[in-house]
Amino acid sequence: MKLRGGMLLARALQLKGVTQVFTLSGGFCNPALEGFMECGISVINAPHEQVAGHLADGHTRITRQPAVCLVGPEGFATAIPAMMEAWGERSPVIFVTGSSTLKRQGSGGFKEIDDVAIAAPLTKYSVSITDGERISEFVDRAWKIAISGYPGGVHLSMPVDIMFSSFDENAMLDERPFDRTAKMPPRAWPCPEDLSAVMDIIQNASRPLIIGGHGVWWSRSEEKLEAVGRTLRIPVFNVPYHQKLMGEEFEAYMGLADIHQYAPSKVALQESDVVIMVGARLDNQMNFGNPPFIPQSTRLICVNGSHEELEFNRAADLALLSDPGAFFDALAQIKPFDRQWFDLNRRLRGEWVDQMLADIPELEDDKIHPLNLALDVQVAMNDNDWLVIDGGNTHFWSEIAINIAGWKGQKLANILHPGTFSMLGVGVPFATAAKLNNPDSQVVVISGDGAFLSGGSSIEAAFQENLPVVVVIDNNGGLDCISQQQERLFANQKHFATDFRDIPFHTMFEGLGGHGELVEKRADIIPAVRRAIASGKTACVNVKTVGHISPIVLATTSKRDKASIE
Repeated sequence: MKLRGGMLLARALQLKGVTQVFTLSGGFCNPALEGFMECGISVINAPHEQVAGHLADGHTRITRQPAVCLVGPEGFATAIPAMMEAWGERSPVIFVTGSSTLKRQGSGGFKEIDDVAIAAPLTKYSVSITDGERISEFVDRAWKIAISGYPGGVHLSMPVDIMFSSFDENAMLDERPFDRTAKMPPRAWPCPEDLSAVMDIIQNASRPLIIGGHGVWWSRSEEKLEAVGRTLRIPVFNVPYHQKLMGEEFEAYMGLADIHQYAPSKVALQESDVVIMVGARLDNQMNFGNPPFIPQSTRLICVNGSHEELEFNRAADLALLSDPGAFFDALAQIKPFDRQWFDLNRRLRGEWVDQMLADIPELEDDKIHPLNLALDVQVAMNDNDWLVIDGGNTHFWSEIAINIAGWKGQKLANILHPGTFSMLGVGVPFATAAKLNNPDSQVVVISGDGAFLSGGSSIEAAFQENLPVVVVIDNNGGLDCISQQQERLFANQKHFATDFRDIPFHTMFEGLGGHGELVEKRADIIPAVRRAIASGKTACVNVKTVGHISPIVLATTSKRDKASIE
């Protein structure tokens, strides 16, 4: 029996356990869509290819299983931003492009672009399927590359002549691997001598701390991290812009390893004698491992589950190739540390919370500070709810609010936010993916107005799929984060080309069949969010706020002649 290439692609992905595909349906992809339909794989048709990519990325981050983003040749170009966002978080999304004909490659075929070359810098593996008989082989190879070692997205380009042509349904299935179902990826176990050297340094430390990164999440080791921090009394910090590894209410969790968004982390880093980075990179967020962020006198240990990530961390004093979970298992065997260092960091966190709340300026009742907005939204939420944040200053203030609320006992099921590229517009797609995977939970997005304008069309997918989410707009009338940088950078101390008109976001939702409310007083925030949740509809609470410069923007623009984002 012969099957079209698109059907063979669908069957190969079904064997891997793929349950969800996101697309913007196009003619180049029809055989694959027919295959997904026949295989019973859910397909969500998004209003834009970038939205499809962000939905696939969000789904992958939540489930830790690759989802598929399927686009046509011209759609590939608009999916690139989503590919970039997934790359920053090392999210193993499977991007599939229906591409121009293979037999006329290089001759100016219909919608021909070099998608393989374009995707290569933003994926672990980018290749054109050159033979329909080898479709299963290409899928198997791409899948294993995506989830192994340092995970990341992959890209398969499927020429239209292979997509539509027919091939033997069992093509090459008589070759190894005979079992092509999904397997857990291989994990790196630490060399005993290297592990012993690392453990000696840690056990002899008096003020150790742990910084956890995305590698902990992808290795499914966040519970082990929490247990190690709590039982050994080691303060734990989270790398900014990466998946949340622990609830902010947990005893060992202190906050972000970001001296601007969470000032006590500066004291911890300056006074620590050993910093243990697990599953993270020494990039710009970590000042590349250099002083003054991490002092020269501090021993810096990097633990990573793949050689690619470890090679990136060349600045470490000591590097250990190890699956994060295996490392935490070994670390759990050492003696607990004295409480003095742990309790100091707890006390500093409490003092920081009190100071942040005290520093919020007194505003008239019809003026709303973005920090108060993010705090009040969480009051309206429950333990089983998901919070998504998106934007510039909206993101920064919300991160601070999440830490404050967690210190005071607020629990949330999970938190999603933009990755290392700070890409605007991911909030609504991520929220939709969260609702898709957690239908019994409420999902709330706090989005800047600029962020919503960047990706707001994605809300149609939530309406279409009956996935009600609540979008709270931090509406300050412009790109506030950029305005504040400009006012400190420009010689005339003004901002330029960053203002929006007064946009009635809430009526947009009403027009689509959802619930909408305008909020102009702080006292109305909590009741409005609760009404939006109770409506059972995809809803918008459009909150008029007053822009306030966040600590991170203030710190990075404190000197006009040296104003920089880093």
